[in-house]
Amino acid sequence: MDQKTLAWWLKAVILGIGICGLVVFLWLVPFAGKGILEGYPEFEGWYLPWFIFLEISGLPCFGVLCFGWKIAVNIGGDRSFSMENAGFLKKIAYCAGGDTVYFFIGNIILWLCGMNHPGVLLASLLVDFIGIAVSVAAAGLSHLVEKAAKLQEESEFTI
Repeated sequence: MDQKTLAWWLKAVILGIGICGLVVFLWLVPFAGKGILEGYPEFEGWYLPWFIFLEISGLPCFGVLCFGWKIAVNIGGDRSFSMENAGFLKKIAYCAGGDTVYFFIGNIILWLCGMNHPGVLLASLLVDFIGIAVSVAAAGLSHLVEKAAKLQEESEFTI
């Protein structure tokens, strides 16, 4: 697979994930929240804090997609191993790590305020683990891309 084809597929996947994310955050979260309220009206005071919490947690995810798009553009331009891509991957790692910390602390705060069930808190640890895994993977890739960019730069001068 050549660079342009790979970049095209990456962009298609990023667009697909972005559309799915918009559906989740603009339709599914409010719809599910309203559905819970219909079945359990005693949770009406929980809706707005949870809605705001979940919507804010989605913002870094869209930032990650923007950085991924920039990486795909660089791959299409035959600049796969560049310091710029290493920087984008580092920003992805920070976004994923920051969002994970926000999600963890937010769940604890909502639990302490009596707006979270302990089962939901425990289940959210899986989401936190996935966020940590994405952050570590992006940081590792950033390091490797940075080393490859330096090697590529050195090899260009030794002919």
